[in-house]
Amino acid sequence: MSNFAIIGPGAVGSTIAYDLQHNQPNLKLLGRREQTLNFFVDGDSTNPHQLTVTALSDCHEKFDVIFIAVKIPQLSKVLSKLDHLLHQDTMLILAQNGHGQLSEFTHPFVYQAVVYISGQKEKDKVTHFRDHKLILKDTPQTQALCKKLENTPLKIQLTDDIEAAIWYKLLVNLAINSVTALSRSTASVLTVPGIKNLCENLLREGTEIAKFENVIFEEKIVTEIMTIYEGYPSEMGTSMYYDILEDKPLEIEGIQGFLYNKARLHNLKTPILDTIYPLLLAQQKN
Repeated sequence: MSNFAIIGPGAVGSTIAYDLQHNQPNLKLLGRREQTLNFFVDGDSTNPHQLTVTALSDCHEKFDVIFIAVKIPQLSKVLSKLDHLLHQDTMLILAQNGHGQLSEFTHPFVYQAVVYISGQKEKDKVTHFRDHKLILKDTPQTQALCKKLENTPLKIQLTDDIEAAIWYKLLVNLAINSVTALSRSTASVLTVPGIKNLCENLLREGTEIAKFENVIFEEKIVTEIMTIYEGYPSEMGTSMYYDILEDKPLEIEGIQGFLYNKARLHNLKTPILDTIYPLLLAQQKN
């Protein structure tokens, strides 16, 4: 593992690039076009760090490890341009929200990362707010990656139950992304009367769906996730909030839509989700 690339110079991809740049001096950050980004780490708005983005179409190297940090609506386009960057043992890490995207890959070594990195990109400015963590399935290959990157700011946590970790983050995304996107408000929306109760009910529905998918959480999970929300700075937005403000495609089908379809599969009553999902679809730009 000596040749690393990151596809997607958004908040997640740029943070991974920043975290790995000293450990991997030949690392490539790839995007649609050449660009120099000003990256602000941990909410520090006064000290920019420059990151160089190389156009994906201009890159012809093969890589040992590739982090794919694009959002769900962009994934199919990236996959159509990926093969020339791969050798037979390349390790692909899908660092994006949601569930169900691994089925789009044909390469044998692909891992879903549960991403705990939050930030915002505005043109050539990326502001990282909090967290530098990825959770991966525990395998010999991911153990080697963890060892390789152990002295970097990027914290890789390995788990024997990646499905539970994916579902937990799916639930974290479910409520806060929904209420911030539909209200077009940052985490400050949680102070509006009734919003916390709405989030709690939506989380209970999500937990019930998880149970029918054989992912069992303790009852305290709703309280745990609400505590996570309460730790968010009031000015912090979610990825879906920023996308809706910028008229970008939303990651609905990997989060709310994924859960909605699972609820239909199991004939579950999910009145909150049944309301939230079509309202988000109505906001979706074609």
